[in-house]
Amino acid sequence: MLHMMLAAAGSAATVGMLPSALAAQAGTASEGAIVKGGTLFANVAPEPTGLVAGINISSPAVVISASIFDGLVSYDNNYQPQPQLAQSWEQSKDSKTITFHLRKGVLWHDGTPFTSADVQYSILNVVKKTHPRGASNLAKVIAVETPDEHTVVFRLSGRAPVLWAVLFGTETQIVPKHLYEGTNPLTNPWNAKPIGTGAFVFKEWVRGSHVTLERNPHYWDKDKPYLDRIIFKMIPDAGARAVALESGEIQFAANNPVPESDVARLQKNPRLLLDTVGWEAPAPMFFFDFNFRRPLFKDIRVRKAFAHAINRKALAEIVWYGLASVAESCVPSFQKQFFKPNLPQYEFNPKRAEQLLDEAGLKRGADGVRLRIDHITEVSYGQVYLRAAEAMRQQLKNVGIEMTLVNLDLATMIRKLYTDRDFDTASMWYSAYPDPQIGVTRRFWSKNIKDGTPSSNASNYSNPAMDRIIEGIQEEGDIARRKILIDQMQELVQTDVASINLLEIKFFGFYSKKLHGLRKGPMLFYSSLADAWLEK
Repeated sequence: MLHMMLAAAGSAATVGMLPSALAAQAGTASEGAIVKGGTLFANVAPEPTGLVAGINISSPAVVISASIFDGLVSYDNNYQPQPQLAQSWEQSKDSKTITFHLRKGVLWHDGTPFTSADVQYSILNVVKKTHPRGASNLAKVIAVETPDEHTVVFRLSGRAPVLWAVLFGTETQIVPKHLYEGTNPLTNPWNAKPIGTGAFVFKEWVRGSHVTLERNPHYWDKDKPYLDRIIFKMIPDAGARAVALESGEIQFAANNPVPESDVARLQKNPRLLLDTVGWEAPAPMFFFDFNFRRPLFKDIRVRKAFAHAINRKALAEIVWYGLASVAESCVPSFQKQFFKPNLPQYEFNPKRAEQLLDEAGLKRGADGVRLRIDHITEVSYGQVYLRAAEAMRQQLKNVGIEMTLVNLDLATMIRKLYTDRDFDTASMWYSAYPDPQIGVTRRFWSKNIKDGTPSSNASNYSNPAMDRIIEGIQEEGDIARRKILIDQMQELVQTDVASINLLEIKFFGFYSKKLHGLRKGPMLFYSSLADAWLEK
């Protein structure tokens, strides 16, 4: 019997408690008969450093990669797993064995047959070893067996509530074993010219210009995709992206593609739809990190001073134009089954910040400055992050902290944070995802300090108590006991000021009213465009 099992405490349970779309325009234009053919012009920003999302997990890479790679499963609008590369599966009563039955006749884009060996290799040698969330997500997967070319058996050490929420194509990505085995997956040249199993085939990547995907004529879902091609245009300037949307030059743009100040105006455009539905599963959060390798930040009084000096409400209301809210935890507040209310908070209180800095021995000098630091900010994703950093720079200046902004392109930022570890502080966003084990724990687990792996533990935060809690979250199968551990993690992040949780961001996207067939649901903008079609 086919079991589509999702534990009540697992990620899928989140969806019933997701927020309604902010300013979303419900639905699309009335959909008539599907039109086949045509080219969709889309946008991603910034330009990714690679196109294999399971290795380079930046948001632009995910948006593109979703149409190139299929996963073992996809998810419906309620985040329930649906057959994709696996056409059926069974899970044992003790939850320790999951058997996947793979589709027959699926081909990699180079014509090589897709088999269970690809799944086994990808899980054990790529996802668990190189993905910043893989070691945590798949912590209970102790073996992957391949009794035949179309059967894969996962052996688990126990119940794994998170597993069913991470088997989609851009998270637990299945890559071709014949092109990756014997190489370093992080530097494999196929990351820039991916070979997948999905609805669209990689055609070209003209750096600084565009990525072109073309219809896969051998796709296992024979009637799809409907589009002939997708061209992802690289338009680095947000104002230029707004003009491109208005003119029809691009018809699909995800990930806050235009300045927040332009949203109200573009929302009135009769040819466009604004949608915030589609980001609930990624659950973007904005945070401020310290580099714990710097002796300065080992003093909790200094970290608390920073937290008191930053006016998060002003960031949400002024910098983000209300398209954000103050974060009270590292877990989004709308994830009611995981979020812990009434955590210790560091209210905006410059006087308390100055007092703490004095206590830490950081007195104001003759020039009024207590300390000078550099701050890396994520400007590649939009000017709003630069404006936020500028606002925080002024707020910190008011308490005697001189912060120099270091604005870097995405590739350089990733190197500085995750390879060189050469920074004082940084602000950026991350995807919390529907279960803290997927998106949150990676930031605070010392075993996730992985040089060269983007979106791992950048701050170098290491606390044995936190490690025990996180490993408990990974191992605990009981719903109630796991929730207690997740509460403890949130409490420790706050009391130890492991990071400053700044904002819950309300991401949005724009697309043409002539574009139909988008996969509505909590992962709209991270889904394949196999079903998409353009009205003539």
